Amino acid sequence: MILVTGGTGLVGSHLLWYLAQKDSAIKAIYRTDEKREYVKKIFSYYTEDVDAIFSRIEWVLSDITDVFSLESVFKNVTEVYHCAALVSFNPKDYRKMRQVNIDGTANIVNFSIENNIKKFCFVSSIAAVGDSINNKSITEENEWSDNSDNNDYSITKYGAEMEVWRGSQEGLNVVIVNPGVILGSGFWNEGSSKLFTQVNNGFKFYTEGVTGFVHVQDVVKAMVSLMKSTIKNERFILVSENKSFKDILFTIADNLNKKRPSIKASKLLTSIIWRIDWFLTKLTGKKPLLTKNSAKSSHNKSYYSSEKIERDLNFKFTPINKVIMDVSKNLTL
Repeated sequence: MILVTGGTGLVGSHLLWYLAQKDSAIKAIYRTDEKREYVKKIFSYYTEDVDAIFSRIEWVLSDITDVFSLESVFKNVTEVYHCAALVSFNPKDYRKMRQVNIDGTANIVNFSIENNIKKFCFVSSIAAVGDSINNKSITEENEWSDNSDNNDYSITKYGAEMEVWRGSQEGLNVVIVNPGVILGSGFWNEGSSKLFTQVNNGFKFYTEGVTGFVHVQDVVKAMVSLMKSTIKNERFILVSENKSFKDILFTIADNLNKKRPSIKASKLLTSIIWRIDWFLTKLTGKKPLLTKNSAKSSHNKSYYSSEKIERDLNFKFTPINKVIMDVSKNLTL
């Protein structure tokens, strides 16, 4: 049986759909019924027979940060896909991210070792990969360094990877994927999917920072392929293309038949905006729209290489323009 953590998130829900098509025995962790309804919405992008596919999944009420709730979860489980994570650039969420991303991963790794899990796949991030050296493309060999430029999310994802590598030293067969910015249908008001919602609502600003982007379906296919392979104790960057935020936002606007963002946000402008936003969040208590770290990262230019997985698995990525076209169609549903 396959266990999926984070099954009510973007990657996890698309992974559940993919696995359910293979008639796999699947168990998924959830925390609220409301979250499970999100999964049904994801399934609706693929089929009209949502309930039939959804019923193939054994849902278990649990929390990866609660050891006692996990004790019965691993019964009959042979493989684990650990997708659960907290993504935030709000400094206030740092302790919570440590608890979920690091401590939660440690719990899942420990139970996997105790229950002799055959193979373990962890969804990390390019945020946990080292910076470029001499302006070369970033690969799996670039070592993460602990410095003041790292944001809290990056720190906790790196910490989570260390827990997975610890597991590998204790006999657990692991594979780690480091996706770029994941584009996919669903969860329109969260994470990277919010790019589509913002453009649809007339978002006016853009930056020319560059990073790696990838389709959620490619992430899922890569994960399953790695789990089925003989590869173990390796990590793989998953990036289809390196694109500027300007290109991404413009392409989204074109596909949604909306006006392209027209104001180039300079480093000075974003530094002013995040400070104003910080002040407003102090007054209102609302979550910040832009933080110091997210403002800075919007201008960074980082180029990633997926040569390793393309070579080892003969893996083919979906072009980002096609991804945006497909995702944009679902936003209008």
